[in-house]
Amino acid sequence: MGTFKIEGGHQLKGEITPQGAKNEALQILCAVLLTSEKVTISNIPDIRDVNKLITLLENLGVKIQKKEHGVYSFQADDINLDYLETPEFRKDGSGLRGSIMIVGPMLARFGKGYIPKPGGDKIGRRRLDTHFEGFMKLGAEFRYNKEDHFYGVEADTLKGTYMLLDEASVTGTANIVMAAVLAEGKTTIYNAACEPYLQQLCKMLNRMGAKITGIGSNMIHIDGVKSLGGTTHRMLPDMIEIGSWIGLAAMTKSELTIKGVSWDDLGVIPNVFRKLGITVERKGDDIYIPKHKDGYEIQNYIDGSILTISDAPWPGFTPDLLSIILVVATQARGSLLIHQKMFESRLFFVDKLIDMGAKVILCDPHRATVIGHDFESSLKATTMTSPDIRAGVSLLIAALSANGTSTIHNIEQIDRGYERIDERLRAIGAKIIRVD
Repeated sequence: MGTFKIEGGHQLKGEITPQGAKNEALQILCAVLLTSEKVTISNIPDIRDVNKLITLLENLGVKIQKKEHGVYSFQADDINLDYLETPEFRKDGSGLRGSIMIVGPMLARFGKGYIPKPGGDKIGRRRLDTHFEGFMKLGAEFRYNKEDHFYGVEADTLKGTYMLLDEASVTGTANIVMAAVLAEGKTTIYNAACEPYLQQLCKMLNRMGAKITGIGSNMIHIDGVKSLGGTTHRMLPDMIEIGSWIGLAAMTKSELTIKGVSWDDLGVIPNVFRKLGITVERKGDDIYIPKHKDGYEIQNYIDGSILTISDAPWPGFTPDLLSIILVVATQARGSLLIHQKMFESRLFFVDKLIDMGAKVILCDPHRATVIGHDFESSLKATTMTSPDIRAGVSLLIAALSANGTSTIHNIEQIDRGYERIDERLRAIGAKIIRVD
């Protein structure tokens, strides 16, 4: 188990470039299964979850060539369907949440898709019903082996239909879209997710020959086609990493420039940080965060009541950044209510912040009240364990702002979502070392 040693209390300075988007990569990489032609993808983040998926695709028979850092070509012209029945596949697939998204493309192109119960963060229940209900509405037959926790769908032919999703699931929408592009007839998906990463997937599929309209809305229309061709695609920068660096700059009173953020795809993220009193300046396609010498003050609502920040489907605020917001609020002037609606275990990391001296009241599994210190007292260094990707980075930000040397164990969780984070932070002045 890896460990970070972090000497906190140092101001940082310089430029940092966000990696390619993890959540986009998990969708886009699965889409290469929809064609026998070559697909070239760039800005792929070099992180554990993405690398696991690339390995799974390779084991499935996809021909993969690494062109340069972050650039790969994929050609799925000789898929080994027998691999889906092997113990190796059950092991590979169960170690990665994103493996669920191979099911839609496999079902569409080969008439069957299987997956063991996927792994991923321990942040609460993350059901798969939306995925499989969508496949069944397209005409697939569902089966589930309770003993092995093994899911499967099979169909001779998928037929387009109208469906109203029970939740605006990003991965569910992506999976159903990838199945529907090769179905017979027209499919309409209402209450579809419309995140920028889902938009990226739809645009890529259209370049491959799909016929998808309504991109960016919650109603997507798909006219099925017989086959798809190859294409090239570049990932967006990771909006969660961008939000993490905004929070890091504020907490450490640092002057940072975040390069190439694709402003038009950030939605409400900059404004949510501004509500905490953080200066977020747009300079071309970069974000500039000046030193917050006098701290930052949380805005109240116009009637004077306490500000609440909650997650919501896009274009609402992404749940992946709520833990960052919570940490940043611990040193603000004022108080804040965090309402994490989607996952019932994601706020449980606050006990580590309380150990560091933060004033946080965990109201229930979904809500926490933060009373900011206004930098009148610093967080104290401590030893902690990263429970998941986002909480791990939040604790890392807290440690970088704290007095003394902190230790974070289980940093493999952080490595799942952040590329060479220790090297990149050292480049802007952070005192962080990795101990294996």
